[in-house]
Amino acid sequence: MKAKIHPEYVQATVHCASCGTTWETRATKPDLRVEVCSNCHPFFTGEHRIVDTAGRVERFKRRYGMK
Repeated sequence: MKAKIHPEYVQATVHCASCGTTWETRATKPDLRVEVCSNCHPFFTGEHRIVDTAGRVERFKRRYGMK
């Protein structure tokens, strides 16, 4: 293995923008931000919820005539 080509891993804090959950892990950056995590993602929770960013769902419905 070549020396000095791999990134250095540090203790990282991950922040979820949707539910506010934080957890510790190791990564190449000390602070990570995600939009959706396993605590609030519909696949893991079984809940059907639309995470709308900047009105995209409404714009899609207007564009294609859905009401």
